Amino acid sequence: MQMAGKRHSNTLGAFQLFLVVIWSGAAAASTDPVVQSMSPTNIFAPVSTPAKSIYGLSIFVLAVTAAIFVVVFTLLTYSVVKFRKRANDDGCEPPQVYGSNQVELAWTVIPVLIVVALFMATARVIADVQKTARPENAIEVIAIGHQFWWEYRYPALGLVTANELHVPVSDSTHPTPTFIRLLSADTDHSFWVPRLAGKTDLIPNHANSMWIDPHQTGLYLGQCAQYCGTQHAKMLLRVYVQSRDEFDRWIQEQRRPAFASDSASRGQRIFETTACINCHTVSGTVADGRFGPDLTHLMSRDTIAAGAAPNTPQNLRLWIRNPEAVKPGSLMPAMELNDQDLDALTTYLETLR
Repeated sequence: MQMAGKRHSNTLGAFQLFLVVIWSGAAAASTDPVVQSMSPTNIFAPVSTPAKSIYGLSIFVLAVTAAIFVVVFTLLTYSVVKFRKRANDDGCEPPQVYGSNQVELAWTVIPVLIVVALFMATARVIADVQKTARPENAIEVIAIGHQFWWEYRYPALGLVTANELHVPVSDSTHPTPTFIRLLSADTDHSFWVPRLAGKTDLIPNHANSMWIDPHQTGLYLGQCAQYCGTQHAKMLLRVYVQSRDEFDRWIQEQRRPAFASDSASRGQRIFETTACINCHTVSGTVADGRFGPDLTHLMSRDTIAAGAAPNTPQNLRLWIRNPEAVKPGSLMPAMELNDQDLDALTTYLETLR
């Protein structure tokens, strides 16, 4: 009786967990913006064609596995109730059944058919997403993964930025997909913005590619989904989908040279005479480093340290003084500046808009 009760309890627990998963998926799939705001990386709220294809496949897989669960749960419940230990049970082994061709065929053929169906559905989605031809009006972006930040290059537009990707919305009147070439500067990374597309790895010496065509403006968050070192968890992705006018305006702003302020000249001298220029670039200055993010328009970004902290003067000063306090394990060295030099350098960086 104890064993039967334990099995029954485990079965009920699994069924309750299944109900929770189904309820969570239904809630996430709701069009209620309040529900959607609960998770900015909601896989059940796709806004791009590749993500919608993956969403449709996931619903199909969930339906198949749910049906399997219901069948197995029903048979298990029937067995637990039908063959539970009774008061008059003499403890003898029940009659055994051997060599049932029907049973053996059923538990061989049915799983094979299920696996084939899932494989074919998955292969179709992969082929549809990967074989899409790039139209002439597509935006081209080169995304380079670094430990532990993202570099974005727009070859046709002559722009370089970091950590925050800007793309135009692709609506029915002006479809403008964005094709992203994925490269790695060091180790394996993985580009994943759940509401826009599936995961695609960045592998050293092997270029990969993906594309998105966001149908709604807004900010979409993602994550490096491949362990790449100590600060893998804080190698965050921010994709800003803008209207065409806003995107064009952003391009014009990014093309401008760095603004030089007389009040920040001391901070600029400090920047140009320390190790900062070995890693960072500021257009129009002697700084042309490639190991760290391009800082030409640093203050136009909402975050620093690849999304680890809001881009405020206080956080920027702390980031320069002690990077470990913001992002432990990051590869940015502490500059060991005195307070006066630190204030002057922070003031200079605040002019880079």
